[in-house]
Amino acid sequence: MSDNYYYYEPHSGHGLPHDPFKAIVGPRPIGWIASSSKEGVLNLAPYSFFNAFHASPPIIGFCSTTQKDTVSNLMQNGQFTWNLVTKDLAQAMNQTCAEVAPEINEFNLAGLTATPSLKIKVPRVGEAKVAFECLVTQIIQLQTSASQSIDSWLTLGEVIGVHISKDLLEDGIFNTAKAGIILRGGGPADYFNIGPEQLFRMSRPK
Repeated sequence: MSDNYYYYEPHSGHGLPHDPFKAIVGPRPIGWIASSSKEGVLNLAPYSFFNAFHASPPIIGFCSTTQKDTVSNLMQNGQFTWNLVTKDLAQAMNQTCAEVAPEINEFNLAGLTATPSLKIKVPRVGEAKVAFECLVTQIIQLQTSASQSIDSWLTLGEVIGVHISKDLLEDGIFNTAKAGIILRGGGPADYFNIGPEQLFRMSRPK
């Protein structure tokens, strides 16, 4: 074993102040997910394990450790919106992280506007520059390599409606740098944002 590498086996613990796995696989997009209970109580929560998985049809997914309010809501009605977190919304997003009772509406808690969607009943965040309207396609309880169930739930959803602020479209192309997107990092409070200084271009080989 090289002295230049720190080695650990996850089942025995990493032995470090903070889990490096979350820092290595990152920065990651934030799954800011709005959902609704069958009684109509709105929920808005950010998930750091989130990404896009397919382009046509577009499918996105997020994973929840424990069956939280969001997952319970989606099991009931199968609809959600994803809302883009930008730097100007970082504090509001952080407020929606709070552990509150299921009857608490995080839109109100964070001072955000619940704007009606066009194709589904669940609203989007009116202040978000981009929002997706989604229908659940799968909810999967994760398992270990030994087929042992984990109290963690992967939700996949098909995007059936897309809202984009027109000021982020330049010649019909979405300007990622201009949007001010923030991403979840690895430390306990680490986030990153994307700007023009991070941009470089590289074409695929022919």
